[in-house]
Amino acid sequence: MKKEDKAIVLDKISALLDEYPHFYLADIEGLNAEDTMRLRRECFKAGVKLVMVKNKLVKRVLHEKNEEFAQLDTVLKGNTVLMLCEQANAAAKVIKSLTKDAKDKKLAKPELKAAYAQEGFYIGAEHLETLVAIKSREELLAEVISLLESPIKNVVSSLQSSGSTIHGLLKTLEER
Repeated sequence: MKKEDKAIVLDKISALLDEYPHFYLADIEGLNAEDTMRLRRECFKAGVKLVMVKNKLVKRVLHEKNEEFAQLDTVLKGNTVLMLCEQANAAAKVIKSLTKDAKDKKLAKPELKAAYAQEGFYIGAEHLETLVAIKSREELLAEVISLLESPIKNVVSSLQSSGSTIHGLLKTLEER
């Protein structure tokens, strides 16, 4: 690859990493054309940007961004795909949905190599379930709001039911 071409690719990868707050590194070695197209389709539906990358170029960009990314060097071997997403768990859900039907879990592809989500590093495929369970900002806000609404609903419900009980009691006493 020419030096000029390499600089352009490095700039594109850097721009993508700036644009998306979360990224995953996955192994797709051995996927046939049909499975690769299915992966691309699922990523598109989930809002995940899928980019084939050269390990050396990604390593270089990550080192330029922040020295903390050096811990991802160990997984940048073999075929690597970069999965970028706005929601922290979007790519994990895609990986899980595509590998859940695999008979041999060791051969299931795409396989999670590492992820940077919610400002934390997850290295290894064993963190897939943890990443799937991460809640998005919207989900957390909805949960907090429902927790805040619950006591208010209970108070209003109690007031309404006790009001009808008192009303019924007064009406019974009046009739006697």
